[in-house]
Amino acid sequence: MLLRHGDTGYRVESLQRDLVRAGHSLDVDGWYGDETEAAVRVVQRQYDLVIDGLAGPKTREALHRGKPDPLALRQIDLVLAAEVLGVELAAIMAVNEIESRGRGFHPSGEPVILFERHIMRRRLIHHGIDPVPWQRRQPDIVNDKPGGYVGGIREHRRLDRAHAIHPASAWESASWGAFQIMGFHWQTLDYESAEAFVIAMQRDEAAQLDAFVRFIAADRGLHAALRRRDWRDFARRYNGPAFAKNDYDTKLAAAYRRHSRDLEIAA
Repeated sequence: MLLRHGDTGYRVESLQRDLVRAGHSLDVDGWYGDETEAAVRVVQRQYDLVIDGLAGPKTREALHRGKPDPLALRQIDLVLAAEVLGVELAAIMAVNEIESRGRGFHPSGEPVILFERHIMRRRLIHHGIDPVPWQRRQPDIVNDKPGGYVGGIREHRRLDRAHAIHPASAWESASWGAFQIMGFHWQTLDYESAEAFVIAMQRDEAAQLDAFVRFIAADRGLHAALRRRDWRDFARRYNGPAFAKNDYDTKLAAAYRRHSRDLEIAA
């Protein structure tokens, strides 16, 4: 669970106790105020994480382990992404906060994925394979309609079954990593192959961010929307028609304002 400024309750108390044990001086009062956020930022800087003042799983795990996660996204990765795309750092940080899954890997080390059975059907056709026999035998893996999701690490079991049918189609039919980039984009994003894309997604969250940067750069409309901070247009292009129902545009705008303010204060 993500904790942020203004939150209250026992989860905040638990975070504060962890911060006190790590040597930070603050009251354990269950309120995520300025002092708690400042301590979280110190921890994030100490363990080379994204410095956003939000206490998520990676910040808590770094506190417990006493060492950084080698797979985790770093602040410098976001800085470099902003430079490559020619956009404000606050804009990239807002997208990272709202549009990513928060982490690109499961605790067991596998990248976060979501397997899409309807895309598998299309990719089989693309590769010259008749999907009908497979759809009859394994409709949860090959189908003309989306669905069949099992969520979490179990999505890898579905991917494994799809891989047994046709490896490239399987890789191309999953969204990968923190930024949910679909595998079938591999060629547009200038990877050598679907397998090369997957290998990159297995490397670390910086590599997953690189795929996101390539995805933005390859779409002129999406890139322009991010550069001018048109959050409604960006959310529509990135999330599809469901963006309004989930308030992605207003969430992005709010996150951008907060990160822009915090970066200005820190400057």
